[in-house]
Amino acid sequence: MGKHGKGLTLAFFLLSLFCHAEDAGSGAKSGAGTHNGGAFPLIERLDPRDDGFKQFIADVEVNRRRIFNRGRENVAAFAESLTVYQYTVREGEDLLSLAARCNIPYSALASLNRLNHPSMVTAGKSLLLPSTPGIFVPQEPQSDLERLLASSRLAAEDSVMLTIETVYYFFPGDEFSMTERAFFLNMGFRFPLRAYRLTSGFGMRRNPLTGNIRLHQGLDLAAPMGTEVYAAGDGIVTEIGQDPVYGNYIVIKHGENWASLYGHLQRISAVLHSFVKSGMLIGWVGSTGQSTGPHLHFELRQNGKAQNPDKYLFLPGGR
Repeated sequence: MGKHGKGLTLAFFLLSLFCHAEDAGSGAKSGAGTHNGGAFPLIERLDPRDDGFKQFIADVEVNRRRIFNRGRENVAAFAESLTVYQYTVREGEDLLSLAARCNIPYSALASLNRLNHPSMVTAGKSLLLPSTPGIFVPQEPQSDLERLLASSRLAAEDSVMLTIETVYYFFPGDEFSMTERAFFLNMGFRFPLRAYRLTSGFGMRRNPLTGNIRLHQGLDLAAPMGTEVYAAGDGIVTEIGQDPVYGNYIVIKHGENWASLYGHLQRISAVLHSFVKSGMLIGWVGSTGQSTGPHLHFELRQNGKAQNPDKYLFLPGGR
């Protein structure tokens, strides 16, 4: 991993993330069954005068106290006391404020509702609110975050299998680890190549073709011609084109504030204005534009300003 190393936690993560996650929580105890019978108590407003919210807060308080004093209590008991409520997000509310208002960690809301980033909570979205704090890991993880949650809990025995619209392994009282939290809050950008050699980092440098000293706004990742290039995160393809410097390039917008750029491509497979998922094939490494050899020029931009990708890339490697 070189200078991109993030410590033992991420080293373990990289080894296990992209393995099949069907065995996640293999030591989990079963028996919780289906919660709410497919019908969830409704909360109209996050207001103590709302009967649904009043009951929800009372349930949360009881369950938090039980977790704090859990001792050796059977984990299935916590799942049996779990009630899942339903709430529609109102204008001006976001994930973090909802979590604080409900006295539930945002990691519980995010994992149960299969959210990959706080920006996925918008006005009008229907959310499930669990009355017991914990982490919900789908039996069949689909996103990078879900695979990360599964990989770090493969050997855990303090979980119980339950069904809430889909099958989950529930870990009562658990929260995001530091790595999971950083991944979730930073949108979890992944490296766009499975294998590469870093030839130029972010920062001031002398341009190898012009000799001019200027800010290099991304990373140059050398790889053989035709190497597959993957989207660094979920987003919308906002630009596809040719440029004297970038050559064949793609720009993907991630949420409201972030975008990624992929330059010097040999060929492009992405479609303009299409939605791409993290890790989706979007093109192939080339040497078009201002280039001295086959490589990918990769940028991350926040509000239009280039950022050092080293601070935000958590997945050196492929899918």
